[in-house]
Amino acid sequence: MVNDEARARSLVESLPEAVVVLDSERRLVAASPAAAAILGDHTQGRRVGEEVQGALVLFLGDLPELSAYQELRAGFTAAVSHELRTPLARLLALLESATLPGANVEELVDQAAREVQQAGDLIDDVLFLGELETGREVVSLGRTLALPIVEEIVAAYSDRAVHGEVRLVVAGGDAVELPLRPRMIRVVVENLVANAVRYAGPGATCTITVSEDGAFRTLVVSDDGAGLQERDLRRIFERFYRADQARSSRGTGLGLAIVKHIVTSAGGTVEASGGPRRGLEIVCRFAAAP
Repeated sequence: MVNDEARARSLVESLPEAVVVLDSERRLVAASPAAAAILGDHTQGRRVGEEVQGALVLFLGDLPELSAYQELRAGFTAAVSHELRTPLARLLALLESATLPGANVEELVDQAAREVQQAGDLIDDVLFLGELETGREVVSLGRTLALPIVEEIVAAYSDRAVHGEVRLVVAGGDAVELPLRPRMIRVVVENLVANAVRYAGPGATCTITVSEDGAFRTLVVSDDGAGLQERDLRRIFERFYRADQARSSRGTGLGLAIVKHIVTSAGGTVEASGGPRRGLEIVCRFAAAP
């Protein structure tokens, strides 16, 4: 059991998500940094009650045949299952409504199609994140000119941006290369632009900048929109985490987690800053080639 607890601590303390591991008597075994911030007092061995709301709680010892790592994987699987239940439950309700007398079948079918798309998007993101984490995708392979890809994505999102009343602006040098494959740059930029279009709010401007200052090459996506509370800002790169204003959105809750995984796998760093009504800025930074 002691070895299991040590392994659990080693695994959990390196996770970006808010994860708490308790023993069968609800005594604290381990907490990730994000979970420790929620708990306040994260002394090992103390009993933990309801103050872990907002964190993923795993119990060590309930399944003695599983290793600590397997328990963490089981917890992630449970989180995925929970996220899938929401669009599927809404889909079932819509289909049941379509059978009622006087129902607007065409409108309900359209809504049902959107729920199917939501579930499909979630499955795609989960599978892609799984590929990244198991090493099946080569994230960094040579260097790629970033600006043409950024401009392509902004053009593709122009209609959605107009609908959301968000202005998209591209800036930076056309010779800046990032240490990512073209597909990975596309995934990163798409997720960051989609996040701004969904949440910045009407009247906001989102600027996507690629630059190089000698020591670093950076990709920055910033907006002057609604922004986030400090507690949300600390957790936006966690899987499935959604700030209050995002809970009713069609996002999968995995986009920014994917961004962080891609950037850090290529040796870069990613940081978020901002505040309520001060917008959101996400900076992806890579060391320039020697």
